[in-house]
Amino acid sequence: MGGLSGLLVTVRSAKQGAEMMRSKLTADYLQEISSLRINPDDMAELEISEGETARLASPYGAVTVTCHPTDVPRGLFFLPLGPLANQLFSGADTDGTGVPDWKRQQVTIEPGGGDPGHHEPSR
Repeated sequence: MGGLSGLLVTVRSAKQGAEMMRSKLTADYLQEISSLRINPDDMAELEISEGETARLASPYGAVTVTCHPTDVPRGLFFLPLGPLANQLFSGADTDGTGVPDWKRQQVTIEPGGGDPGHHEPSR
């Protein structure tokens, strides 16, 4: 199966917020920030089941995420803000505002990718 292109949007999840209060080093926090919310039809097209991993790539790097179906439009992916999501965005590209845009990034997603949380810097 090939990949799928779409738009990544970063979010803060309630579970992420609760885990941050405990520690950003817990397994639960790390699991939450590597959880991608994706349309069930996109998952079916990619032949990915809930809880399976996928490689999410942008021009700035690639990460391995765990996929979870949710009620979002096709081609729109949601990933909690954090060190993993940061690998997919350029902090240098601010479109003249001086502030990086952490809310939208074109990405491709494909099945597999290894252990959740793995990242590959851009070359």
